[in-house]
Amino acid sequence: MVVPPGTGGVPTASSVTQPAPATGSFQVNLTNATNHGAYPVYAPHIPFSARRAPPLDMSTVERKGHPLAVRESNKRVRPHGLQDAPTFRPTEEEFRDPMGYIRKIAPEGRKYGICKIIPPDGWKPDFAIDTEKFHFRTRRQELNSVEGGTRTNLNYLDQLAKFHKQHGTNLNRFPSVDKRPLDLYKLKKAVETRGGFDKVCKLKKWAEIGRILGYSGKIMSSLSTSLKNSYQKWLFPYEEYLRIAKPGVQQQLEFEYGGPFTPSSANSPMRRSHQDTPSSLRDDSPAVRATTSLNVSLKESDEPSEKGLSVNELPRTMSSSGFTPVNSGGFTPVNLTLASFQAVNAPNSSLKREVENGTPASATRPTSDGLVQCTKEPPEYRNANLMTPHLTNGHDSNPLKRTISHDSLNGTSGTDSGMGVDCDDQNGRRSKRLKKAPTVVGSHMSLLRPTTPRVLGERVNGKPGEVRCSLPLKIYEDLTLPQLCEACGKADDRASILICDGCENGYHRNCLDPPVKTSLDYDWHCPRCLVGTGEFGFEEGGIYSLREFQEKAYNFKESYFSPKMSFDPVLNCKRAVTEDDVEREFWRLVESITEMVEVEYGADIHSTTHGSGFPTTEKTPLDPYSTDPWNLNILPLHPESLFQHIKTDISGMTVPWLYVGMCFSTFCWHNEDHYSYSCNYQHFGATKTWYGIPGADAERFEQAMRQAVPELFETQPDLLFQLVTLLPPDQLKKAGVNVYALDQRAGQFVITFPQAYHAGFNHGFNFNEAVNFAPHDWEPFGEAGVERLQAFRKQPCFSHDELLMTASGRDSTIKAAKWLAPALERLRDRELRQRADFLKRHKEFYEHYCKIDEVGVESSHPCELGFETDEQPASEVEYQCSYCKAYSYLSHFRCHSSSKIMCLLHAGNFECCEGSEEPRLTNASHTLRYRFSDDALRSVVQKVIDRAGMPEAWQEKLDKVLDEEPRPSLKLLRSLVSEGERIPYELPGLLDLKAFVVRCNEWVDEAMNYITRKQQNRRKNDRAWRKGNLAKAAELEERDRELRKVENIHKLLAAAEEISFDCPEITNLSQRAEAIAEFQRDAKSALMSPGLRSTQEFEDLAVRGKEFHVDLPEVERLEKVVRQMKWNDQARERKNMLQTLDDVATLIKTALEIGIPEHNELLSHYQGQQEQGKLWESKAKELISVEAVHYQQLEALSHQATSLPVSRETLAAVDAILTKQREAHRLIVSMYERCKDPDLRKRPKYKDVRDVLDGLSELNSKPAGTIDLEKEIKRHEDWMRKGKKLFGKANAPLHILQVHMNHVADHNQYCFELQDKPRMPVEPSSREHTPADSQEVEDVRSARDVFCMCRQSEAGMMIECELCHEWYHGKCLKIARGKVKEDDKYTCPICDWRVKIPRDAARPKLEDLQDWQNDIGGLPFQPEEEDTLDEIITTAQNFRDFMRPYINPLMTTPEEVTTQRFYLRKIEGAEVLLAYETNFFRQELHKWAPVAPDAPPVLENSFSTRKPRPTKQQKMMTQLGIDNPEDLPQQFRTRQHNFSKARKSSDAQSNKSHHPLQPAPQHRNRSDTPHSASTGTGAEPHTHSHRLPAAMSSTHTDPTYTAYFATTSPHSHHHPGSPGYGPGPYLPNHHAHNPHPGLMDSPGFAPRSPSSRSGPPVDPSLFSPSNSHFAVSMSGHSHSHMLSPQHHSFSSGHQSGGNLDNNIFDDFVADPSEDLGGRNEAAEALEDRGREDEDEQGGMFADEYLNHG
Repeated sequence: MVVPPGTGGVPTASSVTQPAPATGSFQVNLTNATNHGAYPVYAPHIPFSARRAPPLDMSTVERKGHPLAVRESNKRVRPHGLQDAPTFRPTEEEFRDPMGYIRKIAPEGRKYGICKIIPPDGWKPDFAIDTEKFHFRTRRQELNSVEGGTRTNLNYLDQLAKFHKQHGTNLNRFPSVDKRPLDLYKLKKAVETRGGFDKVCKLKKWAEIGRILGYSGKIMSSLSTSLKNSYQKWLFPYEEYLRIAKPGVQQQLEFEYGGPFTPSSANSPMRRSHQDTPSSLRDDSPAVRATTSLNVSLKESDEPSEKGLSVNELPRTMSSSGFTPVNSGGFTPVNLTLASFQAVNAPNSSLKREVENGTPASATRPTSDGLVQCTKEPPEYRNANLMTPHLTNGHDSNPLKRTISHDSLNGTSGTDSGMGVDCDDQNGRRSKRLKKAPTVVGSHMSLLRPTTPRVLGERVNGKPGEVRCSLPLKIYEDLTLPQLCEACGKADDRASILICDGCENGYHRNCLDPPVKTSLDYDWHCPRCLVGTGEFGFEEGGIYSLREFQEKAYNFKESYFSPKMSFDPVLNCKRAVTEDDVEREFWRLVESITEMVEVEYGADIHSTTHGSGFPTTEKTPLDPYSTDPWNLNILPLHPESLFQHIKTDISGMTVPWLYVGMCFSTFCWHNEDHYSYSCNYQHFGATKTWYGIPGADAERFEQAMRQAVPELFETQPDLLFQLVTLLPPDQLKKAGVNVYALDQRAGQFVITFPQAYHAGFNHGFNFNEAVNFAPHDWEPFGEAGVERLQAFRKQPCFSHDELLMTASGRDSTIKAAKWLAPALERLRDRELRQRADFLKRHKEFYEHYCKIDEVGVESSHPCELGFETDEQPASEVEYQCSYCKAYSYLSHFRCHSSSKIMCLLHAGNFECCEGSEEPRLTNASHTLRYRFSDDALRSVVQKVIDRAGMPEAWQEKLDKVLDEEPRPSLKLLRSLVSEGERIPYELPGLLDLKAFVVRCNEWVDEAMNYITRKQQNRRKNDRAWRKGNLAKAAELEERDRELRKVENIHKLLAAAEEISFDCPEITNLSQRAEAIAEFQRDAKSALMSPGLRSTQEFEDLAVRGKEFHVDLPEVERLEKVVRQMKWNDQARERKNMLQTLDDVATLIKTALEIGIPEHNELLSHYQGQQEQGKLWESKAKELISVEAVHYQQLEALSHQATSLPVSRETLAAVDAILTKQREAHRLIVSMYERCKDPDLRKRPKYKDVRDVLDGLSELNSKPAGTIDLEKEIKRHEDWMRKGKKLFGKANAPLHILQVHMNHVADHNQYCFELQDKPRMPVEPSSREHTPADSQEVEDVRSARDVFCMCRQSEAGMMIECELCHEWYHGKCLKIARGKVKEDDKYTCPICDWRVKIPRDAARPKLEDLQDWQNDIGGLPFQPEEEDTLDEIITTAQNFRDFMRPYINPLMTTPEEVTTQRFYLRKIEGAEVLLAYETNFFRQELHKWAPVAPDAPPVLENSFSTRKPRPTKQQKMMTQLGIDNPEDLPQQFRTRQHNFSKARKSSDAQSNKSHHPLQPAPQHRNRSDTPHSASTGTGAEPHTHSHRLPAAMSSTHTDPTYTAYFATTSPHSHHHPGSPGYGPGPYLPNHHAHNPHPGLMDSPGFAPRSPSSRSGPPVDPSLFSPSNSHFAVSMSGHSHSHMLSPQHHSFSSGHQSGGNLDNNIFDDFVADPSEDLGGRNEAAEALEDRGREDEDEQGGMFADEYLNHG
């Protein structure tokens, strides 16, 4: 036996440092992949899913595309001379459809049983299993035990040794012949095949047998005698014993198993005997004993004497083994324990052996959970917690003590738990290896047979008085169950019960045959053990992760092949192991009877609990391979796989199983469950060699297996279901079985075909995944597979009948019906036949009317048998036959006494309850249940049959039509084509029929051109299309001419006869030919005498001819006559009607085209009319084209047009000129008269008059009165220009005035709001309150706080004045946010008069506006600005009246400073200047709270601070360097607005002289042009909302700002007569030269004159200077001045006195892009647009450079 290093344990680090080279050229170095032998150790109860291990390094395994992977080699010479199965390489297109491709290769692949498919290179799915979590349990395999002949030999020798030992003879060594041990089993087989001992002796066949056994002619002459004596001594007694004892043992087994030896599964777990399980490694293992004996015998014969062996190297013997060797140290007894065995590849290994009968003396042992465990109890009956030995890393701590767990027997060793708990039920899936029945570990089916179920208290296998069960300890102390005799079943005479040392069953001495009279002092075996049952299975191995199993696999392969490989002098190393080396060594080990090698195989691992190697939609839905049709999770449920109709998942069949192999691990001969297809994919690893047998050779293979190992089949007829037996291919080939082979490598598929047997082995560590699928052609094989399972009483994986019925309900296609119909027919016939046979057996006991098939018939002997029909779905357990395990889906028989279910074949025959067959089939305690009644079943099947027969039925209809009718009807043929196209199936005759019908349809389409009127319309459409394609048009016209030939009709009639079909169009075409001939006769008659018939008669005759759609000369002649007659009728009718010149021309043209003669009277008349009309047309166009239109002549022409054919366009142009002239004159006269109305409200609107004058531009001349109206317009516009000048918009278009006034009115509403009363300073709501005065501010806060001079709410950046603490909008002060610094202080213009207020426009004085308003009464038109102006004046006057109490110099006190600042702030923010109030508050504030050193000057005007924008003319002058506009080139000079001299008024014809229209005169000079008071940049403020930041530091040394808005020149000018303080409107008897006495103390300031354009220097005292009184008084005082925290603070640098550069202003105002100031931006945009229009048209003031646009 070859024991791989590390079996059952953890490999050492040194054992993996030099791995053996893999098969081929792929070599793996596991040095870096090891974990230094340190793997996690888990308790047995820890589930697999909770275990973790080092991950598998995928670079150390062979994968598809790996550079060192083994490549596909050429065909090599295989052992046994096997031929390779085919290999297919699909293209990417073929590979997309797995079922289609498998269907394509099936005819070739089925010849071999297996085939290999290599996917395209680009198909590389990732390995989806988490190798850290993946754990699995293996199965241990001894290679020479899986070979059938070897296993039979070893079993026989073991039973033979037991027999002789029990009869007092020790078979201590094999007899030798010619110094060679005699193979007793081969001798037995040779004698048996020749008729037995007596016949061989009689025929003297011993010499022949000697030659067969391999003894040459050189042997002694007494060979025959030696063989005969050996047989007679050792074999003959045992054979005689078998002849007598075997029938009894067989009868006992059949009684226990409930039937003959057609084994089936049972519900109880199988009780395993260790005596026939070689892999158990027990001391009394027959394989161990026999192999050891032969090994020693061979050594003895080959090496008679061997010296120099150490004591440890010599085999050890045990005196308790049963016999003593005569040649001590040379021969080993057959039944020696494993202590004497040494592995051939581990001479120094020292394995612990368990001595025979070395179990504890105590019959029972208490456990930790309070249970008593009997030592004699087989492991499968023990509690799972008690029977599991201590595991180290998943392996048994003592590898020699292996037990078969209940879970391993049930096929659950590969599940998620270390305790073997099956998780299929948890996942809602079932395994095709049934869990209810015990399964042979490593097989695909259940154990060979069930044992008789036992209950507590029955006889158990143990010594008398022993209990073999798990009981609570206390109960066990008081209870001892007796041992029962297996023969009589009694427990009396306990002292005489013998216990078998093999199976541990008890027997009375007297119950044995022959009885045992004396006491025995040796091991005793019962007849069952001496005869043998042939039970065999693989034992459970350890629990591994992929990393651990990889190391174990590589260590084993290295340790095994390393000593065997020869040295290669070329490579200076040992020769690499090839695939051929592994294959030949595998079969050598399998067939070796003396050398045992044990490997482990991770087989049948459930992917439901361990995960699939393919990506799945549950884990990786985005992976394209998760839905790939070749994914083995998808393939079984492919739309063309019949497994899609299985309602539950079947693990291993519809859900993949996983296989992890190592070198020599094997899977034995088997075919798939239900004879289904299988698909196996290798994810990675070493080569897997497959052997396949075609399904056609399956019976021949099974016969060869029975002939090779009849002893195994005798006790195990279901041996081929167990997957535990191999037979070498050479033996199968000798039996005439075709065997083929192939090598599967990583990334390749292997397909097995139905009923094909296959086997194979692995060349090393690899990982495979397999699943079953079922194309349509599988169904007959599936039915045969179910019948085979039923014959062997094997439980199927699913109900084949249910699958067929489900498919019939789900898939209604003809393709499915084709395979389903014959299957359902067989199902129907079988079911009805079984029902009839059952009813026959049911009725044969006594005559009666049966309720089953004779419903409604009353009888004196009613039928008592229960019967029901129920189509409701039921679980498979409810209709599974208790005897044969088949699923009785359509009908079953239930016993109410035992609740057992039987199929109709075994109903009544099977002992479901006590009683005979008659009461079972007739009494009411049994019920027959149909899922479908006979009629319903026939109906379901017939529907599928009819569907499947639709193609044939259609073919029959077609054949009948063609046979019965020589000229078939086209309608009938069309219906057949339509019916055939609706049949979703390929019909052989459909294509030919469609071609014939198409030809007939083409004939009909051509004939329809001459039968219906549709072709005429189609030709009209064609003509319209031909206009764009002349070449195509000519081609189509030629085709039409061919179609219109009358000869075509006769050709079509002849073609219809040739095609030989019938349709109504043939009759119609024949009738049409006759009608054409009749028409030709009538036409000739009419043309001979045209005057005898009317126009309508000729037209009807022509229409009749055109309906034939053929070219007939008579039709053309008739149409010409008709056209001429119609023209005459039309011309005669229109003679007295008014027509246009075009109508007359068209009529004349038509007459000439249709051939009307020139002497025709009507034609001559219309030609004269045409000439007169052309003369009128020329005269009218001449009058219209002149500049001075003569309206009297136009009137005359218009009158003449009523009797002449003239052009509509020319007449319309004449009438339009006359109409516009009349309407314009009427409007002008009306408006001029209204403008003289004394009531202003009755005068026209200015806009209406302007629109009328603008409309005169369309006329070539002005109507009378236009110049007078234009003068009035000029006078009105002069008033508007005066208003523009007041508002500083002198250079803006006139329409800007109204827009700006609306803005002023809206702005003044806020500033002159009377409800806005003085209040204490408050902070903006968005700013946090300062700690000092937050409470105070909170107390005075109103619902809507307004700030700044504009008196509006908080918006954007806010700045606080350091004196009055009022907050101002940054945009109102034109301060850009980027110029603000946190530590700067600010003084507002209200507190310090020197700080200039930015203004976008001039502010008119209220008195000027009132004077301007008084001029409205003298205007000729109603101005649009009247209401707005009135609103502005009223609002300002109301505010002035409101302020009257506050404008009293005698009543002011210092306490009113806050109030005065408040109202001054409102007045300064308004867009109307209240000069007196402004000057009063400024003087008073300077008196009570002075800031500036000088008193403020008297303010007379308020001008704009914006920098004026140059006109286009000024820009041009700047570019050319010219100062005088007169010096500009002529083309760039502006021109006056004059009407064109060419335009003449209608008044010019009169004697009155009128001045030409001129623009309103301008009496302006530079002195009265408003100028800017500063040189500000006019930049727009920042658009974001900002607040002032937190309080600034009190250490600020200079409260002044370095620069601000530019001010006026330092030198001021007094107006010649203006006092120091101007009089106010509130003082009585005020005079311009006498100021109020109370104001005499105020310093006098002359009004400022406008500044120069260049701009004065910036006044350094714009803000509070450091030397001011206020600054000095506030020094040392800290006050919080807030700036927005999001902006930079103002600059705090000191500035000395003197003039500053005016560019400093740019640093404190916003950029143009940031300016969103308070000005009316919409008005300015319109203003700018108007200015540009005036520049382009030569504006009236282009020569002046005005301050504001």
